[in-house]
Amino acid sequence: MLEQMAQSLSAFFLTHIFWVYAFLGVIFAIGLLQNLISAIQLPAAYAEMKRHSQAQDSETNWQLLISEEVMPMSILVPAYNEEQTIVANIRSMLFLQFPNLEILVANDGSKDNTLQAMIDAFGLKPMTRAHELTLPHAKVRGVYGSPAYPQLVVIDKENGGCKADAVNAALNFSRHPLYCVVDADSLLEPESLLRCVRPFMEEPERMVAVGGTIRVLNGCTVKNGRITKIDLPTKFVPLVQTMEYIRAFLMARLAWSHWNMLSIISGAFGIFRRDLSMKVGGWSSDTIGEDYDFIVKLHRYLAEQKIDYKMRYVPEPVCWTEAPEQLKVLRTQRTRWQRGALEVASKNKDMILNPKYGRFGMLAMPNNILVDVIGPLAEFIGYVAFPFLFFLGILDQAFLLAFLAIFFIFGTFISVSTLILEELELARSPRARDLLKLGLVALVENFGYRQLNSWWRIVGWWQFLRKVEGWGDMPRTGANDTKE
Repeated sequence: MLEQMAQSLSAFFLTHIFWVYAFLGVIFAIGLLQNLISAIQLPAAYAEMKRHSQAQDSETNWQLLISEEVMPMSILVPAYNEEQTIVANIRSMLFLQFPNLEILVANDGSKDNTLQAMIDAFGLKPMTRAHELTLPHAKVRGVYGSPAYPQLVVIDKENGGCKADAVNAALNFSRHPLYCVVDADSLLEPESLLRCVRPFMEEPERMVAVGGTIRVLNGCTVKNGRITKIDLPTKFVPLVQTMEYIRAFLMARLAWSHWNMLSIISGAFGIFRRDLSMKVGGWSSDTIGEDYDFIVKLHRYLAEQKIDYKMRYVPEPVCWTEAPEQLKVLRTQRTRWQRGALEVASKNKDMILNPKYGRFGMLAMPNNILVDVIGPLAEFIGYVAFPFLFFLGILDQAFLLAFLAIFFIFGTFISVSTLILEELELARSPRARDLLKLGLVALVENFGYRQLNSWWRIVGWWQFLRKVEGWGDMPRTGANDTKE
């Protein structure tokens, strides 16, 4: 029975052999183009790192710390059901090295004890605070301050249904010209803000946004909100995400920063100008990819106003975040990311190949379409079609090996090259065995994990077409943190 079906399918494909090879050629070309872009990104990332490296410059950070010229900053922390991590997160921010800082936590209608945990830990009391009503958000139920920590303000609001709503509420209450958005499950290194503020000090008229590196917190030792020991995760799921984060931030974002075409600054750790954020209407609530959408919104506004501007990614400042340890949770995250990317692409399709938006419209947006819209479909089809047609005898061995080389060998090469770049410039891995372990992960992820991710992106495509909404559950364990 199966043999007859195989023969029938083989006969069908042989009858339409021209279209079969044309289709396979398109899939092959898409993969080749993606890898070509990655190959171009590597030297660009290296050039950007050499040009703006702060790795060996701690003296400037000390001078900034005691300087009165540093631009004041607000940290905005959207929090929803973050009972396990919120206290450690706030503790870490209270000890950040920065001369003039305020911390605003927006409790977005949490259903757990997030608010009570903050009240108990920091002795919060109800307070009155003047604020703007410029940006829309869900109703504020109360505002709390801490007598012991006057720089801390907690805004308790009704659930707005998305992270952007909480960010807008905190932004209305903020008072400083710069603000930093940090996820409630994340920890900043002490010098992170000093390193990120430097581009604003160097080019105050042009710099509009700066992003830092996100690294996986799982496996590290945390005491009272501070990382005391850096280590790799012991479980495979967060370990492979460590490799993904290094590749995404250290190569791709450094390269696009070099070309001044950054498309995304992570909503888990980014610094922005408050005045521009108010002018563009704050963070949008109509997309699940609010951080991606916000950066594209800034590019649109600045290009339409013909304002000269720059955005930069700075690799040295690190924000440590808790990565999902269960595949079902990771699936929720990745399908949401895919939905968000498709929503932003659809919302801003008029910018694609539009010279009105300069290099961003002509180069960055088409790349985003290739990576976020076309790429997932082409990769998944390739995983299914190439082996299937080889099994039927339609595809010869040379073509199949070429496909595997593009999607596996070159992908591993890019990952390992990124690791080398990181170690040469930043030396983030404390032990040689960690580099070896990550190098092995870069190889192993191609056999099963990458295909699973490809399938999740297809699921995200399907959810986008069905107009599925919502974040899904992202449970936090806070397992890394210990109290003295």
